[in-house]
Amino acid sequence: MSNQAAVAFIGLGVMGYPMAGHLASNNLEMRVYNRTGGKSDRWAIEYGGDTFLTPAEAAHGADYVMTCVGNDDDLRSVVLGDHGVFAGMKEGSVLIDHTTTSALLARELAETAAGRGLGFLDAPVSGGQAGAENGTLTIMVGGNEETF
Repeated sequence: MSNQAAVAFIGLGVMGYPMAGHLASNNLEMRVYNRTGGKSDRWAIEYGGDTFLTPAEAAHGADYVMTCVGNDDDLRSVVLGDHGVFAGMKEGSVLIDHTTTSALLARELAETAAGRGLGFLDAPVSGGQAGAENGTLTIMVGGNEETF
């Protein structure tokens, strides 16, 4: 059993792929999911870590779950429902969402997370693909101070 934090990263697009790679470079136990499985497999070959078939499976056992997907609907699809990350997260773990979404959805997810004994941080990023690749993104975080 590792003493390192286990991190699930959901969404390996132009931003998420390098963001998750930087985390892996810091010797974290990485678990990844992407809707296009081939991209998850390619990421795992490049960086190591484990790939999963659903967001819930990736989130199972993770201390932190990070999401970086396209929009509100995409985020709902990977967070909510029987196969979403909330279904797999353990009590006390934290969802950190890097997707640029609506404030309404961020509040909805924060409330749902709290009801499940989970933390939630809304953490959109700025800096584009180059910032993600170079590890120079700016992250604006909103959420409960204790979770932060």
